[in-house]
Amino acid sequence: MRQAGRYLPEYRMIREKAGDFLKLCFSPELAAQVTLQPVRRFGFDAAILFSDILVVPHALGQPVQFALGEGPQLDAIADRRGLARLKAEVDHSMLTPIYETINRVKADLPREVALLGFCGAPWTVASYMIAGGGTSEQEPARRFAYGDPDGFAELIDKLVDASASYLVRQLQAGADAVQIFDTWAGVLPADEFQRWCVDPTARIIAKVRGHVPGAKVIGFPRGVGTALLRYVEDVPVDAVGLDWTVDPAFARDQIQWRVPVQGNLDPLVLLAGGAALDRAVDNILEAFSERPFIFNLGHGILPQTPIAHVEQMLARVRGT
Repeated sequence: MRQAGRYLPEYRMIREKAGDFLKLCFSPELAAQVTLQPVRRFGFDAAILFSDILVVPHALGQPVQFALGEGPQLDAIADRRGLARLKAEVDHSMLTPIYETINRVKADLPREVALLGFCGAPWTVASYMIAGGGTSEQEPARRFAYGDPDGFAELIDKLVDASASYLVRQLQAGADAVQIFDTWAGVLPADEFQRWCVDPTARIIAKVRGHVPGAKVIGFPRGVGTALLRYVEDVPVDAVGLDWTVDPAFARDQIQWRVPVQGNLDPLVLLAGGAALDRAVDNILEAFSERPFIFNLGHGILPQTPIAHVEQMLARVRGT
């Protein structure tokens, strides 16, 4: 999950220097430093590209800005007429700084440390594009999809093409694997989950592997519960991320023999630390250690997380 963030003092220094979150994402020198900071401090086994899922709508012609303390703000697409404001395809010239960041990071990483790129899944990105920002339960996007499914499908199709092209460029720039984050997959009922999450993600992966055969892809449909089984059956991912609500026994017995799993420490228990953190780490190791898995959080690290708790977690995982 996210590694860089406000919990690191070295990140806060660079963030202040950049002055604007999006400027930081599009500054290869600074974004590369931020990507490398957690690896240099903690010795992680992989670096995660510092960027944001909303650079894709930005490169499709929907300007994005990040207001301090308020999150992302976009010019909302209220109906099908709003789709006409978008470009026919993603503008890679706007995303070139991100590919340069990957080049820089790859050159500085030890050979044994992987570099992970990522994008947002079409459903999750569309939910922000339609609402103009984050909303509770993504109601504007759900209403759009129910009221005008053909118009919503048009947006999803555009995001499938844009996301696949973006991931291909990341892999060509040096990313070892890419992740597709469907943060809001869990708000959809079964049929809508299949139509707007499962099928589009499978199409992205097919397009990516059409250009980069054997490309490694991690999927993360957050909050979907036992529908995770359908996801791994229908989406050809190489590994799947587990949020912290997934029952480890279910994931071990139904998911892990199909694909490796990644997760699923609760970010709040990492914030709490102490004996609770030790127990949670041990439970994950016990559940998943018999088959390939990636120890990770169940979502992004919280900004107020003490560095000492991250160190405690790593020592526990590594048995040091």
